[in-house]
Amino acid sequence: MMTLYSGTVDPYSHRCRIVLFEKGMDFQVIDVDLANKPEDLAVINPYNTVPVLVERDLVLQQANIINEYIDERFPHPQLMPADPVMRSKARLGLFEMERDLYRHVDELEANPDGKVADKARAIIRDNLTQLVPIFSKQEYILGEEFSMLDVALSPLLWRLGHYGIELPKQAAPLLKYAERIFSRPAYIEAMTPSEKAMRK
Repeated sequence: MMTLYSGTVDPYSHRCRIVLFEKGMDFQVIDVDLANKPEDLAVINPYNTVPVLVERDLVLQQANIINEYIDERFPHPQLMPADPVMRSKARLGLFEMERDLYRHVDELEANPDGKVADKARAIIRDNLTQLVPIFSKQEYILGEEFSMLDVALSPLLWRLGHYGIELPKQAAPLLKYAERIFSRPAYIEAMTPSEKAMRK
């Protein structure tokens, strides 16, 4: 059985939980308090970070690597495109999300106040606003099918209020898309009580 060491409010761990619940498979989640990490986490992952996936002798870290492994190991429903060209585009999209959004989320997590945080919020807001035209034309980022890109983006959208990020009025299609994701049964199941409390 797969075991996921998962931060209870960590957006990267949230992504992995979404994928596990979307697959509807047998797994165990070990909740990790990031302020008081268990000693065995540093033993299995020398970086002492979450998420970490353990399956027999395999130990994986980094949300995108973990999620792609789960998707290949349990291909239904498929979250990465089957077509090599589209799969490459999806990987590029995931890379761009890390660079354009989550790098700034990390800055906010590390230092939620001050000029650096304000700049990070503005960059996230502007980069999210650039995605709005996609959702005026289609249901999900890659078209009509829920994919790994939607998995990756949705924990950030859930935490907008928590991070103090306000989107402009023209972002309405993005917010409607977010509500579609949030209403998915697997999304609801994947959330911890602490994550549910982030949005009133």
